[in-house]
Amino acid sequence: MKNNKYQAGVIGLSMGHGHCIGYRNHPNCELAAICDVDEARLNANKNEFGVALASTDYRDIVNNPDIDVISIASPDFFHAEHCIAAIRAGKHVLCEKPLTLDLAEAKQIIAEVEKSKVKFMIGQVCRYAPGFALAKRLVDQGAIGELYFVESEYAHNYNSAKGVNNWRVDARREPFIGGGCHAVDLLRWIAGEAYEVSAFANHKCLADWPVNDCTIAIYKFANNVIGKVLVSIGCVRPYTMRSCFYGTEGTIICDNTSPDIKICSKKFMAGRLDFASMPVNIANHNVSAEIADFMKCIINDTPVETSIYEGARTVAAALAAAESAKLGGQPVKIEQL
Repeated sequence: MKNNKYQAGVIGLSMGHGHCIGYRNHPNCELAAICDVDEARLNANKNEFGVALASTDYRDIVNNPDIDVISIASPDFFHAEHCIAAIRAGKHVLCEKPLTLDLAEAKQIIAEVEKSKVKFMIGQVCRYAPGFALAKRLVDQGAIGELYFVESEYAHNYNSAKGVNNWRVDARREPFIGGGCHAVDLLRWIAGEAYEVSAFANHKCLADWPVNDCTIAIYKFANNVIGKVLVSIGCVRPYTMRSCFYGTEGTIICDNTSPDIKICSKKFMAGRLDFASMPVNIANHNVSAEIADFMKCIINDTPVETSIYEGARTVAAALAAAESAKLGGQPVKIEQL
């Protein structure tokens, strides 16, 4: 620490810009270092945030003894390398979703976390979207009875969102993991653990991409809850993560782009089959709230809810769906970590 503030670094400034804002605005933090391989982006962020250390080499951030906490917001392929280096250097780590693109790397990070004394958070930011957080509270409070079916969709047109240097257009980055992990993690968070999945995929919208652009997966969750996840990266529509939660006593419909959620509840509506609106803030990438939660865990030395295990389990559930799609919809058991 320096000046009684935790010194923060951010690796990867396209996705990491929001992290820079979160650390800059946190009362117990100081944004001290940034890293990006794109020098123009690096210099622009250096000027914006006034940081002393700006480098194109992530090792300059990781090996700096003054840095206490690091956000890993680099492209998915580099998460394991960057996370492991930061953990071994004794830094607290917040890693953007998905944790990794394969379970072998996820297990390597788990092993490093378990050997260390650092805090580790996976950045499944949908857990901090106000609409989804309210839906979670309502379900937990029994507002719609016992869950029996849940669904979420990650619908996002990637045609003009190929990522820095087209990193999203890569056969290694299965869209169901890279983007769809948002929807998978949301359902895991609200419905419980997933155990088995069957999935089907096709490739009709982004014909020049090396991956399927549409996948539908049917999951078996804990307590005999059925779930469905749609991932479409070529859809002709605005971005949405529309999600529905069906219970024996009501239904919730929500997304992360609307100023309200809809609820039909016997408990609240005297049996009327109608939807009521509950207002929420639109904060669909609420990284600042995520960082605030992470810093609270570091300062108070308390467990991180969105832990390394949560990140790995979401990867396992997404990978199983991708595998089922390759097998033409055959059921695949999800490895429990």
